[in-house]
Amino acid sequence: MTNNVESWTLLSLALAVIIVRVGVRWKLVGLRNFQLDDYLMPLAGIVFVAETVAAYLVVADYGGLTNSYMTDEERAALDPDSTEWADRVAGSKIQVVGWSLYVTILWLVKFSLTVFYSRLTTGLQGLATRVRIAWIILGVTYVATELSLLLSCQPFHAFWQINPNPGIVCQATHSPVYVLVVVILNVLTDVYLLSIPLPLLWKVNINLKRKIPLMALFSGAAFVVAAGIIRAVTISTAGMDGAAAGSKWACRETFVSIVVSNLPIIQPLIRKAFKKIGLSQLFSSSGKQSGQTYPLSSRGLTNMTGNRDAKKSKASSAAPHTMQVSAWGSDEHILAEPDSSSKDITVISETFVRSEVWAGEPETSVQKTTSSTPPKEWSSRFSAHQ
Repeated sequence: MTNNVESWTLLSLALAVIIVRVGVRWKLVGLRNFQLDDYLMPLAGIVFVAETVAAYLVVADYGGLTNSYMTDEERAALDPDSTEWADRVAGSKIQVVGWSLYVTILWLVKFSLTVFYSRLTTGLQGLATRVRIAWIILGVTYVATELSLLLSCQPFHAFWQINPNPGIVCQATHSPVYVLVVVILNVLTDVYLLSIPLPLLWKVNINLKRKIPLMALFSGAAFVVAAGIIRAVTISTAGMDGAAAGSKWACRETFVSIVVSNLPIIQPLIRKAFKKIGLSQLFSSSGKQSGQTYPLSSRGLTNMTGNRDAKKSKASSAAPHTMQVSAWGSDEHILAEPDSSSKDITVISETFVRSEVWAGEPETSVQKTTSSTPPKEWSSRFSAHQ
């Protein structure tokens, strides 16, 4: 009973986080400007409901029984017309369904994060390419994982076969194919997604007090990796309780995945909460600059060579190129990677700084800046508005 209460509680909290995320996005960009990730995350919530129901049925209706953890003698002695036989068959079928739902949720969340990162890295050299590679990796690994789950046991009905022994690969509760393939591909894809924002945040020229919350905000996948590994170990060592333990940890991992992946989206509310308790500096967009020049992206850089007239000509053509910059509380933002390789570069940029109003906060004034000094190091903060 305790396990069931926990599963339904985690589901409720996850759905609440998704609802908050939708509300934040609706307020900031409007329903018409919703992007693909704004639909993928609610879809993940719907699949989470189905996964929780499946986990509940395995424990509550079928006593956690499957075609696993039985000796050949026990299989031969079990009456095909008995309630235990029927429960083991039904429990085994739900295990196959539950594994598929579990994988689908995790990859929906990964795809949602990839869409989010694609907006943040618009115009940044290298990072946009990593995001495109992420789409390929996620597509291939999802198909590979699902095919491994569904095709590892042949004929398919052997997944719920009781007697004779169908073999360990047909025992979905603790099949090595299920456990190893899922945990390995899940961990590898999460690590790759972490490699997109974290190196960028580590290199930016901001003080450590602001850098740590930013990195924590985008490193939630580390908790998902830990939960996935714990689940695999638990299934492999739980013995007769493997079905119940696996279902319980699937719900836990799904919950963690949904919550941490939505934290960067709902950060305006997080910032507001920190402000109320006197910790607004952790998420403050104000503060002294480091003395460096901040171009918006590689598209805003103009390589100036030749005589002075040529520089003025190129500067006049580059000046109209503008991008919007916004602080915490805006739609999305990112801190661009410093580029120390550029030496003979002059920046001529026209920047409009704007921040959406959030819950009564004063709107940031508009300012225009122009720089013509070759900087030693580059970094930027900009908003990828839809």
